[in-house]
Amino acid sequence: MKIILPLPATLTSLFIVAMEQLLFDVESFVPWRIGGPYRRAAISALGSGVLTVTHHRTPWKPTAATLTDDERRRLRRTRQHVVFATTAPPHRLPAVVQAARAAARALARACDGLLLDPLTGSTILTCGSCAGEPTDFRLDDDWLSWDVQVHDAATCPPWDPADTGACDCLRVTSRGLRRFALPEITLDGAGCAHNLCATSLLRTVAHRLVTDHLAYVTAHPDATEREIDDFLHIPASDQPDGSLPFGVRLTPYDAELGELGRTGTIRRLKIGPAPGTGQITCLKVGPPSGFPGSLNDWLCATQTAIHPPLRLVDPARTPAMAAVPGIAA
Repeated sequence: MKIILPLPATLTSLFIVAMEQLLFDVESFVPWRIGGPYRRAAISALGSGVLTVTHHRTPWKPTAATLTDDERRRLRRTRQHVVFATTAPPHRLPAVVQAARAAARALARACDGLLLDPLTGSTILTCGSCAGEPTDFRLDDDWLSWDVQVHDAATCPPWDPADTGACDCLRVTSRGLRRFALPEITLDGAGCAHNLCATSLLRTVAHRLVTDHLAYVTAHPDATEREIDDFLHIPASDQPDGSLPFGVRLTPYDAELGELGRTGTIRRLKIGPAPGTGQITCLKVGPPSGFPGSLNDWLCATQTAIHPPLRLVDPARTPAMAAVPGIAA
């Protein structure tokens, strides 16, 4: 089955710098005091209107943000904030958002401010080795966060990674893929004992989706939609240690409803656009057609293939890898 992904004419990303006081004119700072390789890009983006910088003399009110206690204390002390907004067509990604975030990083460091990404609902470090924007684009550099939820009616047994059928209460959903004109991805129905495995698998899938997508929009700058297959091949080169490739099935998914027939309630992540628009906002990640076991069986199988030294499962209870569809022998 083919999945049609619409490509918008432009995409907007926001970065927020919240501070107690701004002692200088933000227009004199951006872009002239941005160091490193992004100064020229920031000058060009500001001159063309791709990047706008707006100073607000009011505190910033976050919504759906996942902050530590210390970050919340810092945010409560702030009295002003600056909004960095970049709007550009998909084929100009990721360069334009890197330049915008580089400018926001520089300002946050100069005024001891808190740098926040509203799309991921998290903060971005601006001190130490993370003070400057990396020159190379890597999805792991705070471009994604993960919304981890457990059904509130779940009755889970004690944590046991070997018991793949123990429960199905976990749902992990990405936050940040829509920055690149992609749907978010989710894994719904895994055991809560497999939280780290679920996130690791989704991170690998997200890396492959973004890599392929950025290559496509760069090669087809005038495209208004992109067609992808519902089977995604994860090659060995995507694995942390070059281990065995595997495949996943992608299914359009309503993140506000979840799986039909599930017991209990779960707070649904608002992904947008509004339901009924016909746009795919989320893709469910699952085992390929023909996989004989449960979602937990498949999750353990893929993680065993990726990280063979970290075998937490009792070998006597581990499915045979050579006979499992989706795992290369």
